[in-house]
Amino acid sequence: MSTSTSEAPIDHFSHCHVGIFAQLARLGDLPALLEPAARARQIAEQSLGFFSKAMYVHHSEEEKELFPAVHKSATAGDERLRVDQLIEQLTQDHGALERLWESLEPGLKKVAKGQDTALDTQALRDMVERYQSHADLEEQQFLPLAQTILARNNDHMAALGLSLHMRHVPRFVAHI
Repeated sequence: MSTSTSEAPIDHFSHCHVGIFAQLARLGDLPALLEPAARARQIAEQSLGFFSKAMYVHHSEEEKELFPAVHKSATAGDERLRVDQLIEQLTQDHGALERLWESLEPGLKKVAKGQDTALDTQALRDMVERYQSHADLEEQQFLPLAQTILARNNDHMAALGLSLHMRHVPRFVAHI
């Protein structure tokens, strides 16, 4: 056996260690990745629980209770035109946001379960930005206007409050 042949088995072991060191370096990164992965699952699960229910209820209450009450109480002319424009924009936003959510929901369910997915991160960013913009429009423009309009008549504000309350009261079937 020549010198080069007799050293070959040692080189083999040495080359194996190169792969071991590389894998150990990756394995050493794992603890730092586990916390963000767990946080991603938690956020996905919480978002599914919230948006799959609360968003639809919230939109429904606005469209069936708040928007009609404000429209009905608005003064004819410029005020009612502004209210109608805002209601139209907000209602369109609701539909668009719900469709966007429904496109994200399957991927988020996989994230919540810790499964691999090709989550559309751009659509997710769009959802966040569009919903923030929508909520800002409500908070900055529509709700202050609604407060002004409904506050003119305490009966209108009380009727809205009662209507919202009744939507949340459990319904009981009457016994015959």
